Amino acid sequence: MTSMNFNYGKGFTFSKHIPKEISHFERVFDIFKDVLTHTSGDIEEAFDWLDTLDREYNIFTDEYTLQDFEDDLKKRGYIKEEIDLEEGNAGNEPGKGKSVLTAKMESALRAYALDQIFGKLKRSGLGNHNTSKLGKGDERDGESRAFQFGDDLAMINMTESIKNAQVNNGIGDLRLTENDLIVEETKHKSQMSTVLMIDISHSMILYGEDRITPAKKVAMALVELIHRKYPKDSIDVIVFGNEAWPIKIKDLPYLKVGPYHTNTVAGLELAMDILRRKRNTNKQIFMITDGKPSCLTLPNGEFYKNSFGLDEQIVSKCLNKAAQARKLKIPITTFMIAKDPHLRRFVEVFTAQNRGKAFLTGLSGLGQMIFEDYEKNRKRRIQ
Repeated sequence: MTSMNFNYGKGFTFSKHIPKEISHFERVFDIFKDVLTHTSGDIEEAFDWLDTLDREYNIFTDEYTLQDFEDDLKKRGYIKEEIDLEEGNAGNEPGKGKSVLTAKMESALRAYALDQIFGKLKRSGLGNHNTSKLGKGDERDGESRAFQFGDDLAMINMTESIKNAQVNNGIGDLRLTENDLIVEETKHKSQMSTVLMIDISHSMILYGEDRITPAKKVAMALVELIHRKYPKDSIDVIVFGNEAWPIKIKDLPYLKVGPYHTNTVAGLELAMDILRRKRNTNKQIFMITDGKPSCLTLPNGEFYKNSFGLDEQIVSKCLNKAAQARKLKIPITTFMIAKDPHLRRFVEVFTAQNRGKAFLTGLSGLGQMIFEDYEKNRKRRIQ
């Protein structure tokens, strides 16, 4: 492969392409981040995986070993060693240290997921998305108009205003009046509040297919996307199994499935409770799941479970929640990571009740679809 340089006046100069050098650390670091997501943040297990991969693919060399890589992770602040006091140690001596991820590493995992799923994105100014409405706002539109009472003085285009004064009054009698003022048009901006629901029921790892890792990557990527490109938007993440609960963004890499059924109703209730407290008028729910709803919380606090078929009582409650969200103007976009025929009808009915969207998909294109729908839903909801 060759590279091409401009040689003005003499045509083009071609030279051999010299690939960008990458350090030993950076080369292994990308592999480590991917493995670490699969192990849900378990560093020791991730190192075991690297050791296994090394035996097959020669990741490390005599010059740069696994121990060198671990030392670099600590020096660069990606992992740290926590010393716990061993229980029952009479001398209160520190026990064996355990390596844990730092906030820097958690952030790196989110950025890595973003690059994998959405491609590299640059930070975007204020980060709010545009509406079609002109008026007082904080993004210049490129258009200009005559000054009106109440306009922000900071929006006055002095160059154009002085030019107007010269035309209207002449250079010999140069004075600037209100009639000469020109302001730059701006657009309204809006914000979106999103709740991302992640199914952590046992079926997310059944049948020899890992569905939770792609779901985690999508969640981390979506969070990183919003923080980078739309910093004034909000995103909350909740998980649902037998029950539903919110998780912190920093805990996404450690997410694991449990011996749970799928209490979709509890997840929707929590998501709507979170969005009710948001001041934004634009709200939405994304739900990533691979199975049918199979659990309900009864009034006495007990769980009603049925894993066989589509239980009429559970389905009815789900449809009621979908309709309730519609009345609150909260669209639900469902991403079903499965193609079971008996689920298709349920998803269609659920989506019709909410007037939202649904995608029945495998795992490969999940991230890009969420990204595209996030963009489209924002633009549609803020008109």
